[in-house]
Order: sequence, then structure tokens, then C-alpha cells
Amino acid sequence: MARTRTRLAVVAAGAALLLAGCSDDGTDTATTTTRTATATQAAPTYTGALPERPAAGDPVDCSYMPDGEAAKDVTPPQGSGVSTAGSPTVTMTTSAGPIGLTLDPAAAPCTVNSFVSLAEQGYFDDTPCHRLVTSPGLQVLQCGDPSGTGRGGPGYGFDTEYPETAFAPTDPALSQPVVYPRGTVAMANTGQPGSNGSQFFLVYEDSQLPPAYTIFGTIDEAGLATIEKVAAAGDDGSMGSVGGGAPNLPVQIETVTVAS
Repeated sequence: MARTRTRLAVVAAGAALLLAGCSDDGTDTATTTTRTATATQAAPTYTGALPERPAAGDPVDCSYMPDGEAAKDVTPPQGSGVSTAGSPTVTMTTSAGPIGLTLDPAAAPCTVNSFVSLAEQGYFDDTPCHRLVTSPGLQVLQCGDPSGTGRGGPGYGFDTEYPETAFAPTDPALSQPVVYPRGTVAMANTGQPGSNGSQFFLVYEDSQLPPAYTIFGTIDEAGLATIEKVAAAGDDGSMGSVGGGAPNLPVQIETVTVAS
């Protein structure tokens, strides 16, 4: 089955930006569901705080469901008895510089379990970070798709975790923005249930998003310096009216290693 382009929705100047569909000229990039935010518009200041982060508890069971063709051959992770303890560290070597992560299984055990499994299988090795966004309200570098198209995934999907799971399913706060702080690493998704896969985004400046994107770790200062260098070079604008595009300073993930 065809995969839709994995998206990020941004609440900035009233816009919802999606990594889905086609650009204004019909190419396979992006569309908006409301009006478009541009780099010249000042984003409103939101003060919505993230809900309290969960504490580690008992192991959990995770469900990884088939979801189209994998962009790179991998085996889905085992999903029973997944630990919520610890804080694995990730060393990501890239063509632009090092990016270090500390993962948070207490907040997102199924996401961390999947990310570690993919890393250990070499899924992220020799893959590009395909999208940079530098607009007010959304300043991120998105990676995790071996195809580099924004459509690729591991051939399975799974449900969103924290912060979405901190709210009741009918809570209107789910549609309100919160601040994803500088230094956050979170999952992209298509907006459909169970559509988390392998694509993730690295937040290099505070960004405003609805709490629908799983936060599963933090970025170290060396990693933020690497991403800021990439951001300073800008992007090619290939995402059309949505804003953002491929980084002008290409970012190729060379290796990803995990230590407990």
C-alpha cells in the first residue's frame, strides 16, 4: 500500500502545516489545511506547558502493526515486556557533525524500543535528513526516512505516546498548541492512529505544536550546534507554500549507535 507523507503540524499564524500531499505546482511536497505561515510572519507566543512527564513503571506491551512497504529491510521489534526504565544514549554521526541523544523510555517506551531496534539494525545508517523548517513557530530538522522523500517508513506503525497520552481522548486541549522545547526529539506522523514509524524531528528552537507528536528524548549541546549550523545555511524551499525543504547544507546520517 502507498504511504502518505509523514507530517508535522504547526500552529503558527493560524496555520496547520502538513508533510502530506503535493505542492502548489503539483509536485510531491506539501499542502496546507488552512492558510500558510511564511518566514516573514511573526508567530504568536504560546505559553502552553507540556503535561507532567510520566515516571518509569512496570514493563509494557507494544503493538507494531504492518504498514506498507519498508523503505529499508528491517524486522519489527519485539513488543512484549518493554522496559520503561533507563536512559539510553545515542551517538549519531552525520556529514554535518555529531548529534547526541538521550532517550526517555519512561515517557515513550514503545517509541524508544522501536528507535533502538531500528538503530541496531542499521536502518538509519547512510540516510538523509530530508526536511529543514526555519519558520517562526516551527524550527526543526526531520530525519529517519531512508528514501529521502518524506514517505518512507519501516513497514510497520505504532501508536502515539507522551504527551498525547497525558490527555483524555476527548480533551479539547489536544487541539491546542504546547511548546516543544529546544532540544526535544519527537516522532513525526501522518495524523492517523498508529502512524508513527521511523521519521523523527529534532527541535533546535522552541516550537509550537499540538501535543500529538511523541516526545522520546533530548538532544545534547553538540547536536544542537550541528543542527543550528545546518539551519543557518537555510533550505531549498522545495516544500512549496508550506515552507521548508531540503537543507542547503546536506545532512547524511552516517551511523547511529546506542548505549544503555
